[in-house]
Order: sequence, then C-alpha cells, then structure tokens
Amino acid sequence: MSIEWVNRAIDDLRAWGRAHEVDVDADEIRLLCDYASDYLNVTELGEFTPATFDELLLSIYPRKVIAPPESAQETVAASRTLVDFLLDLGEISEDGAREMRATLARIEPEMATALADPANFGMAKSLFSSIGPESLEQAVAIPAGELPELGEAPCDCPACAPLPAVRLAPRAELEAAVEAVPILADARRLRAWVAERGSTPTAKGRLRARDAAAAPLPYAGLLWDLGRLPGSDDPLESWARTVEFLLEKDTGGQVTGSAELDEELYDLFDMLYRLQTPAPVSVVAEYLQELTEYSGVDVETALDRLAHCGLLGRADDAVTLTPLACYGMRRRYLAHGLDAPEAEDLAEADAMGLIEGLLSGIPTELAEEDIQRWLERRSAAEAAAELLSAAGGAPAVARGIAVTIVDRLDSAAESAVRACLDDQELRPHAIHWLTARGLPAPPLTQEELLWVSVDMLALAMPAAEEDPEIFAENIAASGPPAHVIEEMWRVDHPDVVEVLELLGRSIPDGTLAKAARKAAFKARSRAIGTSL
Repeated sequence: MSIEWVNRAIDDLRAWGRAHEVDVDADEIRLLCDYASDYLNVTELGEFTPATFDELLLSIYPRKVIAPPESAQETVAASRTLVDFLLDLGEISEDGAREMRATLARIEPEMATALADPANFGMAKSLFSSIGPESLEQAVAIPAGELPELGEAPCDCPACAPLPAVRLAPRAELEAAVEAVPILADARRLRAWVAERGSTPTAKGRLRARDAAAAPLPYAGLLWDLGRLPGSDDPLESWARTVEFLLEKDTGGQVTGSAELDEELYDLFDMLYRLQTPAPVSVVAEYLQELTEYSGVDVETALDRLAHCGLLGRADDAVTLTPLACYGMRRRYLAHGLDAPEAEDLAEADAMGLIEGLLSGIPTELAEEDIQRWLERRSAAEAAAELLSAAGGAPAVARGIAVTIVDRLDSAAESAVRACLDDQELRPHAIHWLTARGLPAPPLTQEELLWVSVDMLALAMPAAEEDPEIFAENIAASGPPAHVIEEMWRVDHPDVVEVLELLGRSIPDGTLAKAARKAAFKARSRAIGTSL
C-alpha cells in the first residue's frame, strides 16, 4: 500500500470538511482508500470509479472487515462523502458523480446482505476473528504494545529501558532539512540585522540589551546564542550542537515560553523518541503538566515554538519527532554513552529478514513503507515464492505476517501460491488466496479448517498476552463455536495446547471455556502419548 497518497488525501479531506462544515468520517474513508490501494491498485483519488466502490463494498469489505450488517449504512454514507469530496476537488465530473451515487444507492442494501452472509467471509474473518478487528484491518500485524501512559517516564538505565531502533532519514534529506529550519534562518537574519545596524556584542559575546529590544524578531537572545554556537563544515554536526543547546542548556524559557518546561525538554523528547508514533496533543499536554507540576503551561505556544525549532511535526491533533529531531536525539544518546541502535532498511533484506524485522516491533507506518519498497523490487510471483518459502516451518506469527503480505498480491502470484498446495501448513492459506481471487482451488477439508483455526489463533497469542481484556472481548464476540473448540485437540499443530489454554482462560462463556480446557487436556495427553 502506498500510504503517502492516502495520508495526503485524508489530510485534504479533513480540511475540506472543516471548510464546508461537513461531518467527515475520516477513519472509514481512510479504510476505503487503504483497501483500494492494497487490493485494487488505486494510486490516487482520481482513480476511484463506480466499479471501485462496487468491488470495495460488496467483495473486499465482507471478506476483510468484521462489522454488523447495519454498519453498511455508515460505510455507504462515508462513501457518499468521498464522492462529494472528489467532485468538489475536480477529480471526477458531474456525470461521474451521478454514476457513483447511483452505484452506492444500489450497493447499500446489497452490502448489508453481504456482510451477513458467511459465504462471503474471507478465511481471516470467518475463522480467525478472535484476533480482533483492529488486527485484521492492518496491512500487517506488527507486534507492539498499546500507546504507553505518558505519566511516568521510562527508566534512563539502558539495561532497564533499551532504546528502540530508529530509521534515520537519508543524509541528503537531513542536510536539506537543516537549511530549512525556521529558527536557524531567524538566527542568520538577526546576525545580519545586527551587522547592518553597526552594533557589536558585549565583551562576553552576548547580544546587547538595546539590540534585543529593537530586534525585528522574537526571542532575539535565543537566536543570538544559537548563532554563537561553534560552527562546522558538516551541517549535521552543527545541527547536533543546536539540539544539545535547545534541549540540555539553561535557556530560561526562551525555547518554549516557560522556564519550567525548557528544563524538562530532554525528558519530553526522550519519551517521544521511545514512542516512535504520533502522540495526541492532549496526552502530551497532560504529560508536560505532570513534568512541570504546573497546570498553566501554554502547551499550544510550546508546541508551535518547538515546531519552529525544527524539532516537532504536527498533524491531526498529534505531534511526532521530525527526522531532524530523531537524528539529533540519537546523537545525544550516543554522546551520553547509551546504545541507540539504527533500524536497518528492510527493503534491502531477504524475505526472512523482512519478516524478522517486522517482528521486531517497528512502527506500522514505517513497516508499510518497507513492505511496499520490498515488493516493488520483485515481481508478484517472486515475492510470493520468497515469502511463502520463508513461512514454511516458521512460527505462527511469522507465517501470519508472510501470508498477510502475500494476500495483497494480485493473480500474477498464482503459480507461486499454487505451488504451496502440497505444504500442510501453507495449503489452507493458499486455498483461501486462490478462492478469494476466483481462481480454481480445492475445497478445504474439515481437518484443514481446524488446523488453520488453530494457526490463526496462535498468531493472536502475542496480542492476547499484551491485552487479555481486549482479546477476551473479541473472542466473546466472534470466537470459534463450541463444536470447533471441542475438536481442536485433534489438530497436529505445535501450538494447539497453548491456543486451547488461552481460550480456556479468555472465553467469558463458562461452558465454552470449560470445553477449551478439556480440549487442552486431551491435546496434552495426545502429545505425551505420541512422544512415548
């Protein structure tokens, strides 16, 4: 999936909704765009057609999304908003918009029926829905915890809280970004203004008070001090010194507008570096107030100033470190003797390296970029062959990631997928892949259905351990029926005992939980008997 065009489209959509006072369901429309990109090769908004909506809402949604039939009305409403947006943007004509609206009117009752019809369910939805809707809707399930509470900073000891590996932007991009940092441009303008004024610094090299008062730029003292930092022919070396000054020196509130907050900036950026994902502004505000023990911190001003410094980016009421900030923070960690690993480029790896890299828990957006670039370097058949070969004999989580990536490939990968029909572990996945694309495929046997149900529940185990309550809710809503649980113990799967024990602990229904525990006992006994 090319997330760049989708992100741009959603940003433009939100702005359009605000300008026209339209209530935009951005999450639903993002899902439409994501699936159009993943499965229909849509690369821009202008490629949406009536057939795109037909395929998305009557084929892909029923196969991929866990949703009640009554949700069809909301999804179609979001689709109509997208049509209005496309028309206003000039991406489609009036005739095209009318045709799309007519298609959506026809689709709405049909979609509700499709969502309710088990015959339309994809394997992941019909058998493995206990993984949870959120996992199924991701392009690839990356093992990662929930957003940490920002109330408590992690331990600074590297043995207790190792720093995550980060992907740095290419050097050329970082150097260009340094040239564009607003506060550094302001510092250069201030020095030029002082020179034109004929002023000289104080004996200690500081900006004279009268010049600071008359300067045409805000916080002139800070700008002057930045200009006094030791220079270097290497722009990134100069930038590293700038980051050190902004985050670790006594700046007296000139950076954020709050002296208390200036003193806590390193902790804030340490937290954001460890998160590696955008943090909601509201959560950052609460964290800053706890750090400073002062509820009156002007968070909006502080964030604006940090963005002006080239340190924070902001979008959709969330903030994240800029590539320059990531680079600067890593340099600070290394200077303090901490281990600050740099993430490898997974697009350069082989299939096993790609899978292992994804299992390391990198952010989803970064993972999607790596997957896309990895796929672009191979034909569909080559990519499928490599991934499925790596998946053979692998643990369920690794196999699940490989199969999920293969699931986004088109029918050009048929030969590689069909070659897996003789592999016991991959055969059910191959049958599902072929069937979903309308290609000839053998039916799944009852044994294969049981095996693959265990396999996909095994894939869910890491997430279940991280958040057992959410897993329990999902398993209660859409878990395996009693007759499947009772027969799972017969499956020759390495994780069958662990899966059944997990079900026994998680299923709220006492009768089903008891059946799972009983099946787990049978599976253990079977394994012991086999080993004797």
